[in-house]
Amino acid sequence: MDANPEPQAGDQGAEKTPDPIRDIQDSQQEAARMLSRMADMGHGPTAQKLAENIERIEGLGQRLMQAFGSRSLPNPGVEGPGPDLFMTATSAFMKTLSEHPTRMLETQVSYWAETLTNYSRAQQALAKGQLSAPEDENADDRRFSNPLWKSHPYFNLIKKQYQTNARALRDAASELQLPDQIARRRVDWLTNQIIDMMAPTNFLATNPDALEKAIETEGESLVRGLENLVRDVEMNGGEMVVSLADRNAFAVGDNIGTAPGTVVHRAPLYELIQYAPTTDKVHALPLIIFPPWINKFYILDLKPQNSMIRWLLEQGHTLFIVSWKNPGPELSETGMEDYIAAYLDAMDRVRDLTGQEKLNAVGYCIAGTTLSLTLALLEQRGDKRINSATLFTTLTDFSDQGEFTSFLQNDFVSGIAEEVKRHGLLRAHLMSRTMSFLRANDLVWGPAIRSYMMGEAPPAFDLLFWNGDSTNLPGRMAMQYLHGLCQENAFAGEGFEIMGRRLHISDVKVPLCAIACETDHIAPWKDCWRGVAAMGTRDRTFILSQSGHIAGIVNPPSKKKYGHYVSDDDFTSGHEEWRESASFHEGSWWPRWGEWLAERAGQMVDARMPEDGLEPAPGSYVHERAG
Repeated sequence: MDANPEPQAGDQGAEKTPDPIRDIQDSQQEAARMLSRMADMGHGPTAQKLAENIERIEGLGQRLMQAFGSRSLPNPGVEGPGPDLFMTATSAFMKTLSEHPTRMLETQVSYWAETLTNYSRAQQALAKGQLSAPEDENADDRRFSNPLWKSHPYFNLIKKQYQTNARALRDAASELQLPDQIARRRVDWLTNQIIDMMAPTNFLATNPDALEKAIETEGESLVRGLENLVRDVEMNGGEMVVSLADRNAFAVGDNIGTAPGTVVHRAPLYELIQYAPTTDKVHALPLIIFPPWINKFYILDLKPQNSMIRWLLEQGHTLFIVSWKNPGPELSETGMEDYIAAYLDAMDRVRDLTGQEKLNAVGYCIAGTTLSLTLALLEQRGDKRINSATLFTTLTDFSDQGEFTSFLQNDFVSGIAEEVKRHGLLRAHLMSRTMSFLRANDLVWGPAIRSYMMGEAPPAFDLLFWNGDSTNLPGRMAMQYLHGLCQENAFAGEGFEIMGRRLHISDVKVPLCAIACETDHIAPWKDCWRGVAAMGTRDRTFILSQSGHIAGIVNPPSKKKYGHYVSDDDFTSGHEEWRESASFHEGSWWPRWGEWLAERAGQMVDARMPEDGLEPAPGSYVHERAG
């Protein structure tokens, strides 16, 4: 909610340059005027309370201006699409207009007719003092759950017109004759972003929930909302980033991430944690988990009842996990080769501590991508240390960029390169913002409405707390990943050059189990499947879990919430054929994977307790927050 997109009084048709500070000041003045009107109407606070609230608004306004003043210079390259996209869309519009003028005129006339119909219905309803609303084409849209959207002529007109506008924008975009699929995806993405941003629920005057709350609380909700806004801007160095969870509700190692263990090794890039066994006997081969360094490892140990770490210990595994360093500018030159070297070093430490030549490894998301690179490197070196590998929601073939298409074109990647040049890092807030706008209504607009317009405190929700505990990415690694893997698709193509080798996806030949998630928008399951199908291993299992990138993985058997699909397909026909042949099984995939893993984990031996280490789990690196 960077700026109010509606024209301000006195504009007289002139276009104004977006100015967040000016718009915040306007919002403060409007909030004060609203409180005053509420008091005059007898629906609001007493004169004393009104004076107190206005004084609070003025004080908060001064703090907000100071917070905005601390914001670093903006980078236009990461604030939105580059001019190439707008030139492409404009050219396509002019081409369509010149070649199909009748079709465009018909579309415009249809839009006018529907708009007039919406207005006419509202007029009739106002005249009758009631509204008989037709069936809503988006009845399941949670944004319009308040009964007033159906029963009140004013709000019903706003909703209907918004839906009409949204449909008109999508139709207009779909009719553009664009040069390729990339341009199509980018135009569609930008169109949907505009539609989501312009929703009437995003503005106080057209949000019945916020208006009712303001009246119910005598304006207190508006003041609390401004307090929440000031807090977020101050907390994020002048950036407007809405808090998704109460940061004071959780403490890693206290009420989340509490599985007992020991930090047995610390390196500049990672800490290695060994967990205390919970069974008398364990499998001979140890298990090491590499979590993504985009986020923190305790997603696998949020609470005891949904902790994969605790579950694996119960299955009799000697379990190690890597806790990555949250990099600062001093690690700006750290590259993908350094992470691969860290993988190898961590494996060596595990083998030394357990006396085993072989081990099993797990990689989650980008850590699975890097594990695949490491497996290819080991294969080329003739190193047989990995007995089996498991990949969680892992992309290795980037030929289809999916929902990230808009962010993986040269204009945006060049903007990231400028960020890296300026800060040495791909900073956490930029990565989080990018991910959030893939699901803007759930992760941007919805939370902003609840926090800034309703005055609600962020929820005490462990998953959202983890989601907000982001990490920076070393600049060099980020650019290698974006250019070499995402844009060039080198690993699945001509080979990814690193550490003196050209690594190919077909070099991955160890026994492999891959888990993907049905509604994952970050690592779509069909793309995960395509990468596994291209690997050189003959022993491979693919499991498709219901739900998304996180909930599909953190899906303990005790929940009995999401099921999974498996198939005996041989990976030669394509993902659609695999899905059609797959059988559905109720409940978590964990036990199925557990059986697969046990078959490759060796005989049972006496449990191994961690030796005296550096400090108790969860260690020190996990507590480092991105600046």
